[in-house]
Amino acid sequence: MDLSAGVVAAVSTMEERAAPLAVLLLGPTGSGKTALSLALGEKFNGEIVSCDSVAVYRGMDLGSAKPSVAEQARLPHHLIDVADLDQPFTAGEYSRSARAALREIAGRGRVPIVTGGTGLYLRALTDGLFAGPARQADLRARLERSREKQPEDWLHRVLARLDPASAARIHRNDAPKLIRAIEICLAARKPMSQVMARDPLTGFRMLRIGLNPPRQTLYERLNQRCAAMFAAGLIEETRDLLDRYGPVKALDSLGYRQALGVLNGSLSLPAALEAAQQGHRNYAKRQLTWFRREPEVHWVADFGDKAETLRLATALVQENL
Repeated sequence: MDLSAGVVAAVSTMEERAAPLAVLLLGPTGSGKTALSLALGEKFNGEIVSCDSVAVYRGMDLGSAKPSVAEQARLPHHLIDVADLDQPFTAGEYSRSARAALREIAGRGRVPIVTGGTGLYLRALTDGLFAGPARQADLRARLERSREKQPEDWLHRVLARLDPASAARIHRNDAPKLIRAIEICLAARKPMSQVMARDPLTGFRMLRIGLNPPRQTLYERLNQRCAAMFAAGLIEETRDLLDRYGPVKALDSLGYRQALGVLNGSLSLPAALEAAQQGHRNYAKRQLTWFRREPEVHWVADFGDKAETLRLATALVQENL
């Protein structure tokens, strides 16, 4: 490396180090991310940016396990209770709002701590999303009608002809993604895989800390938390939301879906609780699979409310500040 190149590299390294730090807490539901985020926030002058696709909705309190009023009073929280149930909140909207929150927090000299379990929201925040052509309602309706008349894998076969690369990464049963991919191919007049462009987050150094507690203990905690949700009035909360908004998509979330089953008579209370507990255990598995694909995660094999976890996470943050 010549002298000028060495100077440029040194300046670049200094600029990167001068960028503000953003802490990203990853992990499955029930792993103690809220407890750890609050402890770190209080130690390092932080503010919490929620990364949860249910906690964004007002009124979905019990089933989302969003931080309590007391917990939210300990530190400023962002991206909680920002939308009504009849206002769908997309990953793109989350990315724009969360990036704005990160800039505002860092601008105040505080540390943004992103915490939550919605992998798609986190990916949208850090990597950006593909800004494809606008949705075309007529085309989507035609594809839906054709899908009903065709064999089960028809959409996947159509996409395979238009864009083999995208078909290889989208599951053949994921109809919404298949329809969107076909829509983009036809609108752009080229394969979606050739026109995809993302807008990654810049201006921050990201420290990813992942929680991966013992699986059986996690499942026991999830079972107990689900039971507590129902005991605290999840069915009543769901009834109120249903009366106010009708059967909106947000109510298909874990816990609320089972509470709706009790309300419409398709599930008994014990069956609803058992289904919700199983659903949360399955969701935790999927979250861990998703988060293992995240780069440069510092994994801690315990819950976020354990003293040793806090010690390890504190050392990591101090090391990177």
